[in-house]
Formats: sequence, C-alpha cells, structure tokens
Amino acid sequence: MTLLFVALLALFALAVVGVAARRSPWVGTAVYGGTATACGLIGLWAVGALVGRDGAVAAVLPIGVPWIGVHLRADGVSAFFLLVVALGGVTASLFGWGYERAHEQAADHSGVHSGGESGPVLPFFPLFLAGMSLVLLANDAFSFLVSWEFMSLTSWLLVLSTHRDPDTPDAARLYLMMAVLGTLCLLLAFGLLVGTGGDYRFDAIRQHPPEAGAAALVVLLMVLGAGSKAGLVPLHVWLPLAHPAAPSHVSALMSGVMTKVAVYALVRVLFDLLGEPVWWWGGALMAAGAVTAVMGVLYALMQDDVKRLLACSTIENIGVILIALGLALVFKASHTPVIAALALSAALLHVVNHSLFKSLLFFVAGAILTATGTRDLNRLGGLIHRMPTTAVLALIGAAAISALPPLNGFVGEWLLFQAILNAPALPEWSLKIGIAVVGAAVALAAALAAACFVRLYGIAFLGRPRSAEAGRAGEVGRAMLAGMAIPAALCVALGVLPTFVIRLFEPAVRAMVQAGPFDDRSYQPWIWLAPTSAIGNSYNGLILLGMIAALSVALVLAIHRWASDRVRRSIAWGCGHDGDDPAALSQYSASSFAQPIRRAFGGTVFNARDRVEMPEPGDTRPARLTVCWTDPAWAFLFTPVRRAVNWLADHADALQFLTIRSYLTLMFAALVVVLTLVAVVRS
Repeated sequence: MTLLFVALLALFALAVVGVAARRSPWVGTAVYGGTATACGLIGLWAVGALVGRDGAVAAVLPIGVPWIGVHLRADGVSAFFLLVVALGGVTASLFGWGYERAHEQAADHSGVHSGGESGPVLPFFPLFLAGMSLVLLANDAFSFLVSWEFMSLTSWLLVLSTHRDPDTPDAARLYLMMAVLGTLCLLLAFGLLVGTGGDYRFDAIRQHPPEAGAAALVVLLMVLGAGSKAGLVPLHVWLPLAHPAAPSHVSALMSGVMTKVAVYALVRVLFDLLGEPVWWWGGALMAAGAVTAVMGVLYALMQDDVKRLLACSTIENIGVILIALGLALVFKASHTPVIAALALSAALLHVVNHSLFKSLLFFVAGAILTATGTRDLNRLGGLIHRMPTTAVLALIGAAAISALPPLNGFVGEWLLFQAILNAPALPEWSLKIGIAVVGAAVALAAALAAACFVRLYGIAFLGRPRSAEAGRAGEVGRAMLAGMAIPAALCVALGVLPTFVIRLFEPAVRAMVQAGPFDDRSYQPWIWLAPTSAIGNSYNGLILLGMIAALSVALVLAIHRWASDRVRRSIAWGCGHDGDDPAALSQYSASSFAQPIRRAFGGTVFNARDRVEMPEPGDTRPARLTVCWTDPAWAFLFTPVRRAVNWLADHADALQFLTIRSYLTLMFAALVVVLTLVAVVRS
C-alpha cells in the first residue's frame, strides 16, 4: 500500500511541476515521463495484489469529514481496475509526449496553431489519472463522491484545453452539465445506501443493505449516474462531442479508461453493496445495454469524423459490457453462480480489451491528425503507403474491435456468447426469451461494428489520397509509434493467451458472485480456456493463430504456384476519368460506403435523409449529396427538457422583482412544506 500512496502523491506533485514550470522546455518530458513512471508503479502494485491474492488492504487518512476521515481500500476488483487505469496512463503518457512535441514543432514551423489540439494539458493530465485511481480506492461514500467529482472536473478541464476550437466550449459545457446530473444521481443513491444510520463506510453499508424499495431506487440512480459517465443511451449525448474535443491521448483515457471507472461503480454497488440481487435488476441492465450497443454502432456508422466515430463506438462497447453485467446479475439472482461468474468474467475481460484497442485507435486518430491535419474521412486515403507502421497498428486495432480471431476482442465476445447460450439454465421463461433477444442484439452490433471499422480502415488507409494533405502525409515519431505498439501487442497477446488475465481477476469474480472455482478450470492447461467445463466448449488461441498462419501461408504459396506469372500494369479504373485528381475523387467516400446501412436503419432510427443537388445538363456546378439526420435522444428527451427549463427560467425571472413581504411569505411557506414532509416521512 505504501508503493501505491507514493505513486498517487507523485501524480499530484507532477501537476505542481506542470504549473510551476509550464514555460520550461523540459516540463513536458518531466510530466509525461513522471506520469508514466507513477502509473507503472501503480500497475506493478496491482499485478502484485492480484497475483498474491492476500486479501484486501485498507487505510484511513485523517483528512476529509471530521471524525470520519478518508477510508481507502483495495481488493481484487479495485486492483483489477487500477491495472486498467495504469496501462492506459503509461501508453497515453508515452504517446502524449511524442504527440505534444510533434504539434509544438509544427506550430513553431508554421507560426500558427497546429491541428487544433495542443493546449494546457500538462497540469491536469496526472491529476485526471490520480482522480480515477482514488475513485477505485474509495471505501466510503464521501470519499467516493469527492473523488468522482474530482475526476469529472479534471477531465472537463482537459476537454477545455482545446478552447481555440470553436466547438469545444459547447462540448465542455454539455459535458459539465451531464457530469453534474450524474453526480447528483450518485449522491442520492449513496444517501439511500447510507440510510438513517449515517455511517458512510462501505463496510457498514454491506452489513445493513437497504430494503427492496430503496434498493430498486438505488439501482435506478446508479444506472443513471454511472451510465451518464459511461455513455449509456440516451445519456450519451455529451460523449460524441467531448471525447473528440480533447487531445487524442486524453480522448484515449476518457474513452478507454474513464468509462471503465463508471463500470467499476456499477460493479461495486450492484454486486457488492446492495446485497442479494433481484433478477429484474439484471434484466433492466441487459435491456439498456442492448439498446446502447445497437444504437452506439449505428451512431458510429453515421460519422465521418474519425474521433467522433471512435467515441460513438465506445457507446456500443459499453452496451456490450452492460449486457454481460446484467447477465451476471440474473444468474446470481437465480442461484447459478458458475454461469454468473462466467458472465462477469466476460464483462471484466471486455473492460480490459476495450481499454486496449480503443486507446490504440484513438492514438491512431492522433497520428492521422498529426500527419494530415484533418480528421475527416472524406479527405483521407492512401495512408498505408505513407504511414506503413501506423497502418499495421491500425489494422490490429480495427480487427480487435471487430471481434476477429485470434485477437482479444474475439475472446471477450466469445465468453459473452457462452454465457448467453447458458440461458436455458434459468427457471423463468421470460428470461430465456429475453436473453435470446439480447443475444441477437449482440450479434447485430458485432456485425455492424465490423462494417464500421472496415469502412474506417478502408477509407483512411486504402485507395488513393482524397486531398493534398493526405498525399503529403508521413510517418509519425518513434514515441507515438511506441505508444501505439504497446496496446497493439497486448491486443494480440490477450487474444492468444487470455487465461493469464482471466485468472488474475478470477478471485474477485468469485467474491462478487459468491461462487467457487469454475468447473474443472483448475485442471486445464494454461493455453486452454474452458468457460464452464472441460468437456464443453473451449478456446485455444495458440492453435487458432497457428491455423490462421498455416492457411495464410498455404494460400500465398498456392497463388504463386498456380496463378498466372504474366504481369500487366495499367492505371486503375476511375469510372472513365483520366488523371490523378478525378480518379481519386471517383473512389468510394465514407458517406457512400455507409449509405446501404444508413438507408436500412437510419431512416427509421435517425430520420436520416439524403438530399441530392444535381445541376441541369450543361451547368458546370458540381453535384452535391447532403445527409441530414437527428439523434432521437435530442429529439425526444433533451430538446423537450431544454424547452421546459427555459420556460421555467422565464417565469421564475419574475421572482427577483418581488417585495420583501412576498419574499418572507415564500420563505415561510417553504419552511412549512419542509416540516410537513419531515413529519410525513418520520411517521
């Protein structure tokens, strides 16, 4: 625990360095290097805690609320999520160091701001990581809420670091409003958990869980509070705006790591503090997750901005994690702990998987922005020839997030489907049918995600450059490549050998679902993953990797052996156009690639419309295609709420013109109402 405290204190000290020496040339190296070192220490401590399995460690600090203090505790669940935060912090620090240097050099060379993303990041970057770590260590309601708000405020300041961008202030304002709403829901939830006893410690809450009605309200408030931070539909509206507005390495932390802290909040409360669950808790979570997964990937398919596409994809992955958590709650409530442990393992494995490949893809987006100065898919193309290393790393990330074997995304979704296929073990027919529908939603989301990232990779890296900026692109620096290479290597390693990570968090999973070891799991070799039984379905990443490699080599040899050896070189067909520019413009665009899916789903879900402007024959003006669509969350929820708030504000404005007697009358009436409510509650 001492090593952990030292690392956390180092993060706060680095923030002071970032403020005190902000104009010094060495400050970026010091802050990013120190942050990577501190996160590395946190990661080492987390691995040691998970491997050692010595139980939870706790500490009480004499700060905070008088006579209460700050209670900190790290058990298996906290250590696992700390490892996720630490991995994200190390890679983001490494990439961010090279990223900031590249943008500073570009700004010095051109004399103008480069790429719209460099800003006062350094003081708040280590504080953001410290805030997320403190949320995971908090062992009382007060410390949890303070740490949560600290995490929200530092991330908001990081979003505002790109304040020169005209869209950033609105994105930051919306994010702050949603963060306040989420914190309010969490405050009410913990108020119900604490109850009338007034003991904020989690140990006391575990001993006296709330009654059924209060517990149901806590579940609703936690889903709203943590879901607003994670990007649960329809509370996702801030995420596609705020995540892209931040610098790319900060976007990676917000999308790949901060959303997992929100998942931790759900796991801590629903599986630990609330006591024995009721089956409908998991059913509601699965329904919300299914809607979020399908809507999130549809949002992503509608985007032409690379970072906004990745942010919307995070919504889909959060939906998948919520489905796994809901399954775990349902099986736990039905007293099927082995399958509950399987579903929770799928959720936690997808937590670490998504943190890896989403961080990698946001780093790729930052590399593209650094090399081209644009995030618009329709202005990219041909980057595989100009950024070959980035293209290979991007291909790994795109394949992993598309759940293609033998990468880590496949293992996580394979475990989830193993849990879904065990639905017949449940006693309720409604759950059996409902889980089958949820499984179909997961399959649909997975197929659409594959189409989404084929679109992203094909438009950005293949074909010919669609703009002069893409044609002049070059490979990024070594620090940025190293920051991308680490998560890419882990995506491959966790796909081939997932049992190492699963066995790290297996004791924490058993503690959350009160289950013994998985059937026969301890008797399996380390290269096999048998979810429920040695005689059932199993997965071996090494064999799968070997088969894919052997088939690929055989295919290449067969092509070279039997294909024609006659080579003919010619210009690629360009729809009848000659020359470089017309041929480049005649390629598939991002909008045309997504048009079939947009027409299949967008007209119903998003009210999407294609507007074509076609000049008359002989008119030299270009034809234009404009796509218009509306987010249903804005149309049916937030726009009516905004109108109601504006109406109330307009009418409440008259209160400032009342007389003193009127003010006193209002205060007296409010006091009477409050006393009446207190009397009713106590009776």
